[in-house]
Amino acid sequence: MVKAPSLISLAALAVKRELLLGDDVIPYVCELPADLFDILLTYLPPLALQKLQTKIKPFRDGDDCGSPDYCFENGRKHGRYGNFNTVWKKLFKTRWSGVTDQIEPVDWQQRYWEAHVQGCLDEAAELVVLPSFRGLISDINISDTILNYIGYEQQMNHLACDYSKLSYHCQQFGHYARCLRLQNALCVEETCVQALCKLLIQNSETLASLEFLHCKLSPSFVEGICRSLCSKRKRIHKIENLSIDISSFIENCPSSVVVELVSFLSSGRSLCSLKLRHCHLDRDFGRMVFSSLLEASSSLSILDLSGNSIGGWLSKYDRSGPLFSLGAGKSLQSLRLLNLRGNNLCKADARDLGSALVHIPNLEILDISDNTIEDDGIRSLIPYFVQASERCNPLVELYLENCELSGRGVSQLLDTLSTLRRPPTSLSIADNNLGSHIAASLGKFFGTSVQVLNIGAIGLGSSGFRVLQDGVTKELKLVNINISKNRGGVETAKFLSKLMSLAPDLVEVNAGYNLMPLESLTIICSALKVAKGHLQRLDLTGNNWELQPSHVSMLSEFRHNGLPILILPTLQALDVPYDDEP
Repeated sequence: MVKAPSLISLAALAVKRELLLGDDVIPYVCELPADLFDILLTYLPPLALQKLQTKIKPFRDGDDCGSPDYCFENGRKHGRYGNFNTVWKKLFKTRWSGVTDQIEPVDWQQRYWEAHVQGCLDEAAELVVLPSFRGLISDINISDTILNYIGYEQQMNHLACDYSKLSYHCQQFGHYARCLRLQNALCVEETCVQALCKLLIQNSETLASLEFLHCKLSPSFVEGICRSLCSKRKRIHKIENLSIDISSFIENCPSSVVVELVSFLSSGRSLCSLKLRHCHLDRDFGRMVFSSLLEASSSLSILDLSGNSIGGWLSKYDRSGPLFSLGAGKSLQSLRLLNLRGNNLCKADARDLGSALVHIPNLEILDISDNTIEDDGIRSLIPYFVQASERCNPLVELYLENCELSGRGVSQLLDTLSTLRRPPTSLSIADNNLGSHIAASLGKFFGTSVQVLNIGAIGLGSSGFRVLQDGVTKELKLVNINISKNRGGVETAKFLSKLMSLAPDLVEVNAGYNLMPLESLTIICSALKVAKGHLQRLDLTGNNWELQPSHVSMLSEFRHNGLPILILPTLQALDVPYDDEP
């Protein structure tokens, strides 16, 4: 039997339609008792809720309850009218159930319409690339799926505003966007630039983050974007996070692009994160970016230039000159993360970088992985690591993966780090062919305050794991360790057994692809039974095991929050043996 709709739901449906079609019903809605008003809010779709909320403004009358009263736009008080924010949160969670913000929004109305505008832009980007597309991006029709989400109805077609056009959604809700992600299709000069610049001008005072993804950017486009975001009076912008990712600039010698970007960086008082990743930038571009940061007055916290080719970018700087004095370069003074991964840097670049890093006093995270800096390069950085450990804000994370380092060079690094008062608490030296002899220095480093360690694919072998077992003798502070792809055999399991007994805070281990025999599983399970730690995940994939029913029952007891702790090889993975030979 179908349940008949309640009187409240029927009344709410009528009010919703009136709100969508006009303003006549709003004064009567505002006269409702508070409890009925609260119920009504829960029945309204986003468009109707938005219209009602814009006609009512909150005010406080001096009480201590913390809940705002509201008044109609003519100034007349109408009592305490529910919590709009709670309703907006429910609408957001219903529409984007899989989206989780790292920090829960304070203003859910703003978050809802920001996500809505981004959804409209993403949909438009898919339509623009179709061969059949003709015209301007602003005239694109929004799909019925999106319109239904916000409560659009066919009887609204006769209204003056065209709810179906992208331009309407950008004009009405664009000012709620604090972050915009723009794909290549939205950066086509002939069809999109004018509309995009209009959107940016509209939001130049409130937009905080701007991301370009898979874009081909022309000089005129870059100029239009930069000038749209800058205040005409002060020539400054309020962008906090700028990201250009997996993109390129359409010009063989992008001097005009560089000039415009450098000007933009110099005028960013609020800029705290700059990411120019995989953008085919050369050393001249990198040098100009670095120069602009030396002279900029922003408090930059993140600089990510990974995936470019900027080798030699610091070679012409006089590090004893005025530009590198501690009083210059506010952006460098505040920098906390520097990512130079995969930038075709060599040992000479590492030497130049070491001299420059001395003048970045608050750096906490440094990533120079995937650069052929070799042993000479790492040796030239050791004096900086020593100095950084004595700062108020020491270096916390260091990534040196795939840098063509040898066991000799890394041993020297580890021996030095082991003597420091405050060495990095996170270190990755993975994917360097270090050999088993590195184990002795690793054993010493295990005894420091290191919490996260990646030593995957460094060639430890069985003998290296045996040395590690003997070298680790006291309680460790490890939380996460990767020892995968080291061909350690059963010695890997024996080392894990000792590690679990000495690392009470250990949460995650990756021991995959170590050629462990099946007997290793018994060793590991025995260690898990007696360990008094907090291990949540132990990855054992890539080891060729044929599990028996007895093994399955043995493993069933090892769970964390209902999930298995041991991640075992799958049948699919066993079909393709791992080969870590270069």
